[in-house]
Amino acid sequence: MSGQRLPVIVSFGGVNAAGRSSGHHAFARTAYGALSARDKQRTLSALGALMGVDDAPDRERYILDHTLIRRIEESHFDVGAVRWNQRFPTESNGLPINFDIDSKYLPEVIPADWRVTRVSVTHSNVKILGQQNFLLPTQREFEVKSAGQLPSGFEPGVLYPSRNHPRGLQMTVYAASDALGNLGLQWDDVVGRVGIDQISVYAGSAMGQLDDAGAGGMLKSRYNGQRVTSKFCPLSFAEMPADFINAYILGSFGSTGVSLGACASFLYNLRNGIDDIRSGRSRVAFVGTSEAPITPEVMEGYAAMGALATEKGLRKLDGLSEDETPDFRRACRPFANNCGFTIAESAQMVVLFDDALAMELGATVFGAATDVFVNADGHKKSISGPGVGNYLTVAKAMAAARGLVGEQGMSRGFVQAHGTGTPQNRVSEAQILSRAAAAFGIDSWPVAAVKCYLGHSIGTAAGDQIASTLGIWQKGVLPGIATIDAIADDVAQDNLAFSAAHRTIDPDETHYAIINSKGFGGNNASATLMSPGATSQMLAARYSQSELLDYARANERVRERQQDYDEGMIAGTIDPVYKFDHGVLHDADVELSAAHVRIGEHCVALDTVSPYADMRLDASR
Repeated sequence: MSGQRLPVIVSFGGVNAAGRSSGHHAFARTAYGALSARDKQRTLSALGALMGVDDAPDRERYILDHTLIRRIEESHFDVGAVRWNQRFPTESNGLPINFDIDSKYLPEVIPADWRVTRVSVTHSNVKILGQQNFLLPTQREFEVKSAGQLPSGFEPGVLYPSRNHPRGLQMTVYAASDALGNLGLQWDDVVGRVGIDQISVYAGSAMGQLDDAGAGGMLKSRYNGQRVTSKFCPLSFAEMPADFINAYILGSFGSTGVSLGACASFLYNLRNGIDDIRSGRSRVAFVGTSEAPITPEVMEGYAAMGALATEKGLRKLDGLSEDETPDFRRACRPFANNCGFTIAESAQMVVLFDDALAMELGATVFGAATDVFVNADGHKKSISGPGVGNYLTVAKAMAAARGLVGEQGMSRGFVQAHGTGTPQNRVSEAQILSRAAAAFGIDSWPVAAVKCYLGHSIGTAAGDQIASTLGIWQKGVLPGIATIDAIADDVAQDNLAFSAAHRTIDPDETHYAIINSKGFGGNNASATLMSPGATSQMLAARYSQSELLDYARANERVRERQQDYDEGMIAGTIDPVYKFDHGVLHDADVELSAAHVRIGEHCVALDTVSPYADMRLDASR
């Protein structure tokens, strides 16, 4: 193959507040109002299967009300009664504090001013003179009451032997399995064509696993008088999603890891996958992130920064009294008058092949991921405040698109804005996009902001944006920023096209999309994606007519398998892939020589040519 390898998107999968990503079902939920009656019914069928909802008369209303951003449900936590421990200092008033206690609850080290007397075989009497600090279990109302939650009733951990896995890892298993099923190819056939060391996996969680089954449980167990288990620490690592995919889903021996860049983490990982394929280090890349931050502890951290939309803030925006309940569905309002972002959970995976492998196997091409650019902000006053590095990433991504579509083609694209719904973001990002559009001669650049439906899933945010972009190209609908009434006065609109309503587009005339991400600490990333139509034109320039016909014939069977997978998911007959204690290899399964490493049935040649060959040492000296 002449020329650089093209990283093409051959599958995607995952789950977020809109539902299952494969089959474009999650996208369809966000564009529900613009769908045909037939597409609406299929969307409801996919969501109904996910949520365990039967054909009740109010099925449609229930599904719509229990997806996307909404009031936090008690399956996560009770926002009206969040548990916490209040400091409870006491001091004796001349008489000792006196109580009996089961002796097994006495502290191992008795405080100096305690007088302990055994009163029975099982109990003791405690007298305390002076001051004593207690922690009193109590509850309070949580000021943040909205989040982008997975559809009601969907629990990924019940679909496989999850063994107390943190929620983010449960979502990882579901998302990676979804991407694998949506591939439409037998995984063993893929491995047989590329080799066990030619598959990269880059996946993780920007926040790590912070719920009670991960680091959250590890950090607070002793404070709550509970035991730290052996699973808390290892399962809490940020790269654990990649480890799970390698160990329990793919059985991969290739490059692995995670790059963290706060809210830009998905694109950091995508850049790794693109680089591996372009350089030839890998021919397949699984890329993704999984984030499960809907816990009181994590949300309180963001709320303390003033970053989240609170109930009080939403009331103020809409001029409501203290007795009135705000519309939690509209908590996230990108580029409008707003009061903070809305946290969300999501797991998204994208599968990349090099173009030669996609042609050979007949893989469905959903688009191409050609470039990701990452730049820091330079010196900053505030670590969380916006900076100028995003000007570089957006401009570079647009220049990369121009290199493929030309000056005239720049009007045939759109931008998936980071669009968090915060006052700072609405001003800074709109200014960047407006000036970039003007610089590249775009008069009216369509802006999408899917967080208005899904919320902000931290490290997975760009994964949500990419899944939405693939849906836009499939369905021909650009979702409107439906939660806003008007663009805020301080938002730059020159050369940009905002819309609260859905807009139809011609996928054949839409060549590219820019995916924009901005993260805490000055982590900026922007990606250039090419549409399926544009990617087809690129492939036609590289391959002969007969090669393209062979590919089209092979792709027919792949599309049939993808359709069968989608039907099976809707019917509820397909479980996530989870291969625990499956095909584990040991030392005896490895044959090692200076020429190769043989692992089981697979052989990896050790014929690497050093890129520093011109600096080779003279062994005779």
